[in-house]
Amino acid sequence: MKFTDWGVINYKKAWDEQEILFKQIIQSKKEKRDTSDLETVFLCEHPHVYTLGKNGQINNLLVNKEFLKKIDATFYKIDRGGDITYHGPGQLVGYPILDLENYGGSLKNYIFMMEDAIIQTLKHFDIQGERIENATGVWLDGNTKTARKICAIGVRASHFVTMHGFALNVNTNLTYFNYINPCGFVGKEVTSIQKELGKPIAIEDVKKIFLHYFYKIFLT
Repeated sequence: MKFTDWGVINYKKAWDEQEILFKQIIQSKKEKRDTSDLETVFLCEHPHVYTLGKNGQINNLLVNKEFLKKIDATFYKIDRGGDITYHGPGQLVGYPILDLENYGGSLKNYIFMMEDAIIQTLKHFDIQGERIENATGVWLDGNTKTARKICAIGVRASHFVTMHGFALNVNTNLTYFNYINPCGFVGKEVTSIQKELGKPIAIEDVKKIFLHYFYKIFLT
């Protein structure tokens, strides 16, 4: 499993690059070849963009095209699961392109493992992340009135090969979440590491910590 840091990258370019590797791994599987040397975890940040999953509801985007231009944001309807989410500067986005048959073959378990890597990363910063029932991603105070989401997860899988992934709010401008119902939830708050700690955190440090736990969980 390799790691590639894209830095700040246009969303459509990142989507296209994922698709290329995704198809390569599927083709390798069809040809009965080893896929482990192709597997890659891409990490990046995006300029302001909203993405809507294939089963998402467009009315969860609360603004029109003219307003999107005003706030310098773009919009894409894409092929992952989940509803609408936001990506932008200061948010750590991860796209693991993996062959799940190398890790037990379960999509549900894959999401659980990815959530666990995020929870362990947050724990490093003394933030207690958790799961809540019937909602993917990582939450804080999940079963209380102050529940707030800090990490969204949405994936696509075909032939047990994954693409898309997670979005962890580090130093994210949370104002942009005001223009959507994040992940389709109404009345749920969104937070970031910066908001919880009261200070910004170097996103490069978060990348290193995340990769440590991600590799530990997936490769041990």
